[in-house]
Amino acid sequence: MAGASRKYPMLRRSRAMWASRRVWQPRLVFWAGAICIGLISVLFAVLADRAQIAFHALIGHDGGWRAMLPLIITPAGFALCAWLAHAYFPGSQGSGIPQAIAARHLRDESDRTHLLSLRLAAGKIALTVVGLFCGASIGREGPTVQVGASLMLQAARWGGMAQARGLILAGSAAGIAAAFNTPLAGIVFAIEEMGRTYEARTNGLVLTAVILAGLASLGLLGNYTYFGIARDTVAFASDWPLVLACGVIGGGLGALFSLLTLRITRRIRRWNRFQPLWRTLIVATVCGLLVAVIGIASGGLTFGTGYAQARGAVEGTPLPWLFFAEKFAAGLLSTVSGIPGGIFAPSLAVGAGIGSTLGLVLGANAGIAALLGMAGYFAGVVQAPMTAFVIILEMTGNHDNVIALMLASMLGYGTARMISREPLYHALSRVFIADAIRRRRAEETSEGNVA
Repeated sequence: MAGASRKYPMLRRSRAMWASRRVWQPRLVFWAGAICIGLISVLFAVLADRAQIAFHALIGHDGGWRAMLPLIITPAGFALCAWLAHAYFPGSQGSGIPQAIAARHLRDESDRTHLLSLRLAAGKIALTVVGLFCGASIGREGPTVQVGASLMLQAARWGGMAQARGLILAGSAAGIAAAFNTPLAGIVFAIEEMGRTYEARTNGLVLTAVILAGLASLGLLGNYTYFGIARDTVAFASDWPLVLACGVIGGGLGALFSLLTLRITRRIRRWNRFQPLWRTLIVATVCGLLVAVIGIASGGLTFGTGYAQARGAVEGTPLPWLFFAEKFAAGLLSTVSGIPGGIFAPSLAVGAGIGSTLGLVLGANAGIAALLGMAGYFAGVVQAPMTAFVIILEMTGNHDNVIALMLASMLGYGTARMISREPLYHALSRVFIADAIRRRRAEETSEGNVA
């Protein structure tokens, strides 16, 4: 063995490196962080599903007096989540993806801590679960990104790793991969949405985090497809009008959602400036009441993530004609309310509803129409076409529709770019960057006054 070391200097250097604690300790902590992301993502998923089940059990399915309970539970839950987020978990509001993007652009460690920390991760999980228990139209996938980035950044602090930007990227990708059981989509999301550019230095971190988080998730839940298996395949000879319609109309409505979210959020922020807590509670309560009214009017279909409705549509069960409009409104109100919660799952549900309605109009297969509607609308909302078609492809397990999904996603993206030039997550991230700059200036001013 000693002779082999003398013969191969590279082997000798490798042994020397791995014998050093400075080499293996950061890697061990990083691997442990990635596995924790997978485990916590699974726990988050279980809690979110049980919260939705509990809410629907509470309001009943018989149409009696319990069906009116959301008029009390939903606005009260929205107000509670908004108050806790404002008072105890500032930075946890909304999706969580804008916070992770903003943290990658901030260089100061204390600024990152305001957006990514174990405290915020715990608050994000708890408040998202409470929101789902109250009937909010939110998802857990965006929050999982913030949770994953927080865990990975904390692991980096413990392990003495310096690549903060790359680790945030890796944690975000691992969060998406574990949340949907879509490892490829996690990698594409990290490149296209989080980074907007590919950094060769971080490719190993991203791949390792996705693999380890995915293995942890698979170990607990097994291999599964999020929306089941899509059995039907697009026939271009007859379905191309549906592909075009889902791409253009879905992308246009997705851009409308993005545009309305940005404009309403900015107006609410300006209105909240002088009385932030009380006005935040008023906005959350009003939004919760409107979400409750829409949910009751829809027969309870718009409450929660919309996962069950989207899965049913993918498997061939058409959704009601106006489901997409009702879910669109409920998702928009939940997003601008200021409570923690993501838009991934609700957006996919809206897209499935758009596709289902267009399928009924054009006489197309319901399952295929739902898939194409999801691709077009989601690409329009986030303006990330590669993420859109890859994530839907992996969540449905049918690779025969790859060309159609790509086309619908690109049409959705192109249409959205003509309506809303600003990608939603990146526009929202600038709010958190601006807050960090203002906080930094205020601290410098106070220090100068003391001096």
